[in-house]
Amino acid sequence: MSRGPVVRALVAEAIGTFALVFAGCGAIMVEAKTERLGHVGIAVTFGLVIMAMIYATGHISGAHFNPAVTFAFSLTRHFPWSRALGYWGAQLSGALAAALVLRASLGDVAETGATRPLGSAGQAFLWEVVLTFFLMFVIMSVATDTRAVGEAAAIAIGGTVALDALFGGPITGASMNPARSTGPAVVSGNLDTLWIYVAAPLLGAALGALSYQFVRDEDPDPAGVEASDAKAKAA
Repeated sequence: MSRGPVVRALVAEAIGTFALVFAGCGAIMVEAKTERLGHVGIAVTFGLVIMAMIYATGHISGAHFNPAVTFAFSLTRHFPWSRALGYWGAQLSGALAAALVLRASLGDVAETGATRPLGSAGQAFLWEVVLTFFLMFVIMSVATDTRAVGEAAAIAIGGTVALDALFGGPITGASMNPARSTGPAVVSGNLDTLWIYVAAPLLGAALGALSYQFVRDEDPDPAGVEASDAKAKAA
C-alpha cells in the first residue's frame, strides 16, 4: 500500500472519531444546558453519527473510530497489528480535538461529556464489557462475514450503538470506546474512573470478536492479512 492511502485512512479515522465525540458528547453538553434533547435524543445522536461516518469513511479506513474495535480486529487477524498503533493515535487525536472544541465553545458543562459510572466501579466495568461485547459481535458480523455484508452495515452498527446507549447510558454512560472517553476525561481533568472505560471496552470487544469467530465457524484468511501487513510496512 502506498503512503497516500495509509495517510488518508488515518485522517479518515481522526475525522470520524472527531465527529463521534463532537456530536455525541456535544449532545450531552447541549442537554445539560438546554434540557431539550433528553436521554433518548443523546442515544440517537450517538447512533446516527456512527452510521453517518461509516457511510462516509468506511470505504477509506474501515471506519473503526474506536481503539477497542481496532484491537479486536487485530486480535482476530482481520487487521494487521503493524497499523493498529497508527489507528489508535488517529482516534485519540480526533477525540481530544473534539473535546477541546466542545470545551472552548460550550464551556465547562457536564464534564465535557465525560463518561462516569452511576454506581460502583465493578458494576460499570461489567456493564461496559457487556455493552461492548454486543457492539463488537454485530461489527464482526457485518464487517467480516460475507453472508452479512451489505449497505445496511452502517445502520446495524449505528443502531447497536443507540440501543446500548438507550439502556446502558444511565448506568455507565455507554462508552464502549476508549477514545470517546479519553478525550473528554483529559480535557475535563476527570481521570479517576477513566481506567474503566479503557480496560472494559478492550475486554468486551475481544470477547465479542472471538465469540463471533467461534459461532461463525470460519477462520479468517491469515495470508490475506499478512499480505496487507507486508504492503503497509513497504509503504
